[in-house]
Amino acid sequence: MVYINLKGNCQTTAMGIMPHQDVERALELSLSLDIPYWPQLPRVSFFEDMYAQLSEHFPGIILDTDNKKIKFSLEKFYEEFDQLLANWDKEEYFRLSPDYSILFHKFLDLDLSPYQYIRGQSIGPVSYGLKILDQNKKSMIYHEEVRGIIFDFVAKKVQAQYNEMKKKHEGAFVWVDEPGLQMVFMAFTGYTSDKAFKDYQDFLKKLPGPKGVHLCGNPDWSFLLQLDLDIISLDILAWGQIFSGYREEIKDFIDKGGIISWGITPTLTEEYEKENLETMIEKLEEVWNSLEEAGITRQQILAQSWLAPARCCLVNADRELTVEKSFELLKSIGDHYKKELK
Repeated sequence: MVYINLKGNCQTTAMGIMPHQDVERALELSLSLDIPYWPQLPRVSFFEDMYAQLSEHFPGIILDTDNKKIKFSLEKFYEEFDQLLANWDKEEYFRLSPDYSILFHKFLDLDLSPYQYIRGQSIGPVSYGLKILDQNKKSMIYHEEVRGIIFDFVAKKVQAQYNEMKKKHEGAFVWVDEPGLQMVFMAFTGYTSDKAFKDYQDFLKKLPGPKGVHLCGNPDWSFLLQLDLDIISLDILAWGQIFSGYREEIKDFIDKGGIISWGITPTLTEEYEKENLETMIEKLEEVWNSLEEAGITRQQILAQSWLAPARCCLVNADRELTVEKSFELLKSIGDHYKKELK
C-alpha cells in the first residue's frame, strides 16, 4: 500500500448510484457528505447506468437503448479491436464524455475545495465481464481473448477519470464497484479464484491513486482483504457478522493503513423503518468490539473508518425519500463518532 496517509476519522460518503431524477438535488446530497462523489442516475438516462458508462469505446458492445440492455458480439469485437489499439495511448479516448455522464462534468464544475477528498467510481472488470453476455448467453469474461482486454480497458478508464479529477482536487480518488466479485467463487462460473486473484493484482498495479473496491455482496473476504487495496467498502448491515469473522485478515489490512468504509444505514424502506440511531450504533459496535478482541485498537478503528449507506437502492415505492432519510441517519452516526475522536 502506498497511500497509508489516507484519513478515516468516520467521514461519511456513499455509493454513486442514486434513484433521483433531479440532477441538482442529487449533487446537493452528495455535497452534504464529508467525501462527495459524482452521482450515477440511471433514472435520468440509460447512459447514466454504470455498465453503460464504461461501455463507451469498448469493442464488441451493442447498446440497446430502447430495451435498456447491453450485449456483446465477439465478431463485432474483432471488427472494432484495431480502432481500440489505434487509440490506446490517447487518454482522451478513455475519458467519460458528457453523453455518458451528465453528472461527472457537472460535479467537476463545482467548488470542491472545502473537502479533504472527492471520489469517482467505475464498474470493475470482473463485474463488467460477468454481467454482459454474448448471443449465446456466455459472459464476456469467459472469452479468453477478451478477458485481458476488459481488465486493461477498465484500468485505462479509471486512469483517465482519476487524472481529470486530480486536476480539480488533490484529494481525488476513484474506486471500482464489484458486485460480481462474489460470483467468482461459485463453482458454475468456471473462473477460478486463483486466476481471478492474479488478474486482479495485475489490474490494481495499473490504477493511479488510492486503490479501492466497493461491493455490497458477500465474497470470499479473505480474497478481498489480501488484495493490494487501500480502501474496502462493504455492506456491514447485511454481512457484518460474516466479515468480522476474518479478524486476522482485517487486522493485517488495518495495520497496513487500509481504510474500511462501513455501509451501515439501510436504504430499503422496509429495513429503514426498523432502525434508528441507537440500533445502528449497536450494530456497528457489535462488529467493532469483535475486532477489538482481535487486537485492533478502538483508536485504529475510528481513525481508519469511513461510514456509508449499506447499499444503493432503486426499488423503493417512495423513490428517493428513504435514500435521503438514510443519508440523514448516516450523518448523525458520523457526528456521534466524531465526538469520540475529539
